Amino acid sequence: MGKVYRRSWVWHFDQPPEKIWPVFADTARFNEAAGTPPYRMEEIPRPDGSVLRIARARIGRMELEWEERPYEWARNKYFSQRRLFRKGPFKTFGPSLTLEAEGQGCKATYTLEGEPANLIGTILLRFGFLDRAGKLIERLALDAAAFAGGSRTRPFDVAPKLPEGAKERVAGMVAAIDTTPFGHGLSLRLADRLLTAQEVDLVRIRPLTLARIWQVSAREVIELCLVAVKVGMLELRWDLLCPRCRGAKESAATLAGLPTGAHCQSCNVDYEREFDHNVEITFRPSPQVRSLSHGEFCLSGPMTTPHVMLQQILAPGQKRTVSAELGHGDYRLRLLGPSTASDIFFGTDGFPTIIADPQRILCGVPAMPGFVNIENRTEREATIVVESRDWVIEALTAHRVTALQAFREQFSAEILRPGDEVAISHITLMFTDLQGSTALYTRIGDAGAYHLVREHFAFLAEAVRANNGAVVKTIGDAVMAAFVQPADALRAAIDVQRNVARFNAANAAAHGAETIVIKVGLHGGSCIAVTLNDRMDYFGSTVNLAARLQSESRGGEIVMSASLAKDPAVAALMVGLPPMEQTIRIKGIDELVTFVRLTEQALRKAPA
Repeated sequence: MGKVYRRSWVWHFDQPPEKIWPVFADTARFNEAAGTPPYRMEEIPRPDGSVLRIARARIGRMELEWEERPYEWARNKYFSQRRLFRKGPFKTFGPSLTLEAEGQGCKATYTLEGEPANLIGTILLRFGFLDRAGKLIERLALDAAAFAGGSRTRPFDVAPKLPEGAKERVAGMVAAIDTTPFGHGLSLRLADRLLTAQEVDLVRIRPLTLARIWQVSAREVIELCLVAVKVGMLELRWDLLCPRCRGAKESAATLAGLPTGAHCQSCNVDYEREFDHNVEITFRPSPQVRSLSHGEFCLSGPMTTPHVMLQQILAPGQKRTVSAELGHGDYRLRLLGPSTASDIFFGTDGFPTIIADPQRILCGVPAMPGFVNIENRTEREATIVVESRDWVIEALTAHRVTALQAFREQFSAEILRPGDEVAISHITLMFTDLQGSTALYTRIGDAGAYHLVREHFAFLAEAVRANNGAVVKTIGDAVMAAFVQPADALRAAIDVQRNVARFNAANAAAHGAETIVIKVGLHGGSCIAVTLNDRMDYFGSTVNLAARLQSESRGGEIVMSASLAKDPAVAALMVGLPPMEQTIRIKGIDELVTFVRLTEQALRKAPA
């Protein structure tokens, strides 16, 4: 090995490590802000199941090629990486960062280390390359710390090159969004982000992330992004996420174009489509608004996979103890690449020793609090990963978005391929119908009844949309609606029954003394989603039981399955609504069905 050149910089920040980490460990953001050009990546599977990652980039006239080694890190503690070059002035090069608590703040030590491959590399490293790089990194680090402390609205200032006329074009799009009910006063914020944010924020826009950043309703941001597609401000993509690295290894412009499975070259694993877990809808700027670069600013940095708490590379037979503070919760222990994972719940004891065995990941004796023991018993290098199991928390799944009224209204053509079907692990369905509709048609005639029924459909759709659901279809006078969250379904049902008197009063001028009485049935469970009559529909025993429970309503009531009533969020809503439990036999269902009835009197007397 030749001479290794190393320079370190030390900064003291007022913010604690957990505030500094998210911005400093966002290596892709740092690289973009530093002006580093994006690179192209080739992933080559090896016979042992690991993956060789070869990156290529050009800086001026210089061609660079290197092996992209995985980063090592412990969240809020440190990260490091070393690139092994095949072309260029360096043999190896890489950064490292260490964060240490210091009173209410922290001490950050940043190091750049390089080994020259030739005379040019020696000259660069000996005569100022590291110092110049360090000055740039220091400026960015101070900006990032100011952002972490709240004195900057963005980590770094960027001046993107926009297409000609982009600002004027976007102004027109904002005006178009604001004419719809889906802008929610957020269109200017979205426009500003598209025109001024870094590319790393725009390659894959997640509405739930924006909702968290902006501290507004998730449904409002989802609706904003959907209507922004309609006016040409955004493009949408359906991504098939790898369950390990969260990367979108297959993407399509339409839901029908998304395959049923994919291969992740980064992890060297095959995986299947799970509609409610790893099919995500994301957005990016339309090219007429903002053109994005091709390539990666950093493929493997810690914040590329923020659900990974700890990642360590161990040689064959190596043991290591790592300082790591992991909160109590559900974790998955695995190797980078194909392997059998272990899911654990970390409670009050020390974190279990992680053992990479040739066949699987094993859990050993607990480590001391604040530490993790790792052991590699395999005959090859192993990259051991500890990841949080809540990684999909900000992924807007296909299951969730297709159960929203705004999506159904604006993207009715987004359907599955004919003959395709997807399993849905849980959805809550609401069926409604009018009590005595046949007599209603007789009393006021077909034309009058038709208009009243249509107005009642709009009334129901308003309640469904306001509670994060979607009307799937109408069947005669009946409505079928879908909700991802069980509590949202009950809220919608309560809104319907409590506001039907207001609806009747508002329609008295047109329909005289005629009033409607609505029956509601609710049930949740698994089903399949298919395309029928050019729309996405749901089928299965869950659908059948929800429809049958609606028929048990006597009008003005809500009838729901006992299993749905036991859901914790649903039970919390039912406080003050004394239920009546009944068990009956329903035609077509072998077992007795127990359901809960919320009477009209209970709904009227209970506090809103």
